[in-house]
Amino acid sequence: MSDYKTDLLEVLEYIDPGELNYSEWVSVGMALKEAGYSASDWEEWSRRDFARYHPGECAKKWGSFQGSAAPVTAGTIVQMAKDRGWRPISSEPGYALDWDSVISSERGGAVIDKSWVESREVVEPDTWHPEQQLIRYLETLFEAGENVGYVTESWDKDGKYLPTKGSWGRSAGQLIQELSKCGGDLGSVLGDYRPEAGAWIRFNPLDGNGCRNENVTDFRFALVESDSMDIDRQNALIRELELPVAALVYSGGKSLHAIVHIDAADYSEYRKRVDYLYTVLKKNGIDVDTQNKNPSRLSRMPGVTRNGRKQFLVDTNIGKANWDEWREWIESVNDDLPDPESLTETFYALPELSPPLISDILRQGHKMLLAGPSKAGKSFALIELSIAIAEGKEWIGFPCTRGRVMYVNLELDRASCLHRFKDVYAALHWEPKHLENIDIWNLRGRAVPMDKLAPKLIRRAAKKNYIAIIIDPIYKIITGDENSADQMAAFCNQFDRVCTELGAAVIYCHHHSKGLQGQKRSMDRASGSGVFARDPDALLDLIELEVPESVYKLEADKAEIEACRLALERGAMHWRDHVSQDDECSAYQMREASRILLSAADYTTLEERTARARETAQGRTAWRIEGTLREFPKFRPVNLWFDYPRHFPDADGVLGDLDAEGNAPSWQKAAQKHKDSAAKKRKSRESEFHEAINNANAGEPPTVKDLSDYLSKPDRTIRNWIKEFGYSVDKNNGTVVRKSEKTDDCQ
Repeated sequence: MSDYKTDLLEVLEYIDPGELNYSEWVSVGMALKEAGYSASDWEEWSRRDFARYHPGECAKKWGSFQGSAAPVTAGTIVQMAKDRGWRPISSEPGYALDWDSVISSERGGAVIDKSWVESREVVEPDTWHPEQQLIRYLETLFEAGENVGYVTESWDKDGKYLPTKGSWGRSAGQLIQELSKCGGDLGSVLGDYRPEAGAWIRFNPLDGNGCRNENVTDFRFALVESDSMDIDRQNALIRELELPVAALVYSGGKSLHAIVHIDAADYSEYRKRVDYLYTVLKKNGIDVDTQNKNPSRLSRMPGVTRNGRKQFLVDTNIGKANWDEWREWIESVNDDLPDPESLTETFYALPELSPPLISDILRQGHKMLLAGPSKAGKSFALIELSIAIAEGKEWIGFPCTRGRVMYVNLELDRASCLHRFKDVYAALHWEPKHLENIDIWNLRGRAVPMDKLAPKLIRRAAKKNYIAIIIDPIYKIITGDENSADQMAAFCNQFDRVCTELGAAVIYCHHHSKGLQGQKRSMDRASGSGVFARDPDALLDLIELEVPESVYKLEADKAEIEACRLALERGAMHWRDHVSQDDECSAYQMREASRILLSAADYTTLEERTARARETAQGRTAWRIEGTLREFPKFRPVNLWFDYPRHFPDADGVLGDLDAEGNAPSWQKAAQKHKDSAAKKRKSRESEFHEAINNANAGEPPTVKDLSDYLSKPDRTIRNWIKEFGYSVDKNNGTVVRKSEKTDDCQ
């Protein structure tokens, strides 16, 4: 017997045998036998096809299934179920629904506490007008021109009355018209029915050519029925759940038939919505009959009797108005959000704040974005941060809390990433005392979108007590359009998910948009939607500084001075007796002192070292980190040198007065502003002058006096404008004309 018998039989719940042709029905039997099931399993499922089921037929066919080189497997059943809306539920340890899942709480869609719901009595109508019952039903569910399927004929099978296929050729309008004249005799309109059997009606409109699913023209309603519950309790639960019920019918037997708004665009959407509906019903105590999923299904017709009991309309148009309104309500009451709390309860007993992870920048369990342009060394900065947290040291001048870190590497191959960590340790001159605090998850070539990565990350990080998760870089895992605010909000929600589940800070990096960034605010530089800047609790932005040659020379001189000092310490014991304090600040004087005091061999070695030191200093890039913080006051910008493979603060302050790349000096800005203002004024004068030319003399060429009077300007100003704007004065008649129009008589 298969280990997944229960699962496969549950899958069969999604397949109606009445929908299958003979070959498909046989394939289900062959697949069940191949998977280790019994003939009785096939028989029990096949009973659902009332029209074609014959006792003993399954057992007879079962014996003919003798095996094959290419057997029909359980996959056939699974595929049939998938085609009808079934989706497997993952059994992977730690499985979590994604953010779009609508039933996500521990209660799993439970909206009501059924133990507190009181039964609501279903009362049979005192007066009985069969035709009015059915007319009201038809008017509620159908448009006048829509064809209605109904069945009045039935046949006896083992003591149970089953419906025939019935009729589908008349419209709701025709039926209503005839019923209104029948005087209560439904048989004269629909045909006589057996009083012991009752009659049936289909709740979705048909095309007039049949009564199968393919004949349904509008997937408007679904049937909700339960034979295993007390009628009055069904009535109460249906109302308590605010189901969008168009018509609620008592079947004359053990159940109510709720005709529920589904409002689907097509059969595929219909199946999904019915599955959702049935799931919610089951979660809330209604043991719904899953055989009623088909849109062409028959329901009990109001206005007839069955075994001495009336089939009648209990109510119409109850609950929510439509599917969308009901689903929104279900999700809102089952949203898993905390209730509001009164400040009076906490004002004098406030909860403790999360402890800092990076002093004055980021708390544990919060989010931080490091943004910067390409080749800014962002990855090295995050590796430096990983090491600083692991060792409990400073990062770019800010103390870090010591703890465990997971570094999620999405960009580098494994070897390069591991070498970088060792190289950064060496460049920082830190002893690796706490390597056990760093875990690296290498995912280059295996990255998946963040909504898929988040549950996998959470599962691997659970119980590891990480205080920081560092993700580098996020462009590898972005889902959706990075310029779309709603899509990026959903993407960033995954970071919240990781923070909440693990209690760890999430730190990630992103790139700048194209173009110069110096004149932008730090929070406007990251590429894509502004969500990137608004979402994190701390945004640190790296921007390159424009370093003049004089500063690079100063840095090269400092590097040479340091190289000379180290060489003199090793090779000339009393060198300070020969070098003044002023000389120690001069690269030339230190080089001369080294040439005199060191041996020839040591000096040759020093020359090689100073050349490398100067080259290295010239190759550094300068950067400024600015912060936008939610939990801490804004800090003064931090100026850094990036000397591969590490960043280090500008201890001497030489970078403090430099401008960011693309940010012009203030004098240039003032000059440009003056130039722009002058151009604007000239344009305004020209516009004013042209208006005067056209209007000062009623549309005729004006004279200088006309223009002077019109503009209230002196003649001298008018004559200056005439020259400035390409005009001249005709000396014969004194009119002002364009130079292109002038003759030899113009002056």
